[in-house]
Amino acid sequence: MDPNELVTIGRIAGTHGYKGTVKVVPLTDFPERFQGLQQVYLNQAGVVRPVTVESAVPHNKMILVNLRGVESKEDAHAFRGALLMVEEKDVYPLPEGVYYHFQLVGLQVIDSQHGLLGELAEVLETGANDVYLVRSPEYGEILIPAISEVIQSVDLEQGVMQVTLLPGLLDRE
Repeated sequence: MDPNELVTIGRIAGTHGYKGTVKVVPLTDFPERFQGLQQVYLNQAGVVRPVTVESAVPHNKMILVNLRGVESKEDAHAFRGALLMVEEKDVYPLPEGVYYHFQLVGLQVIDSQHGLLGELAEVLETGANDVYLVRSPEYGEILIPAISEVIQSVDLEQGVMQVTLLPGLLDRE
């Protein structure tokens, strides 16, 4: 499995106890997704393999996970730093109108006045709201605030985001 086709949901930070339990730092806004999880992909230094999850229990700000075949503290220690990943089809469902960053990167961004601006290259997390970095052959890099006044629609199937830019967002205005 190609790691570029997977979504990271956690990183193994260490071991817990002596029976092979690993401590996982959740890298998701939905740590509850680990409960009931049956299979993940383990990405260790770019080598990806499927593993069965036998149990996952919240513990402080981590998740204690038992993986099939990991029976001792020494076995578990070998996986420190490895990433736990799932296929895109298995990501935690989001409410309508809310998207994962990986779903937005690569969309063609079209403005209501200027037409095609370019491709959404990166989502920047700023605290107040995300900012979309669009690379445009005509305008260079454009920073677009991810706010309802600007983002009109997102069509993942068509690969398009419709926007109405605020005055001053393009250098030529």
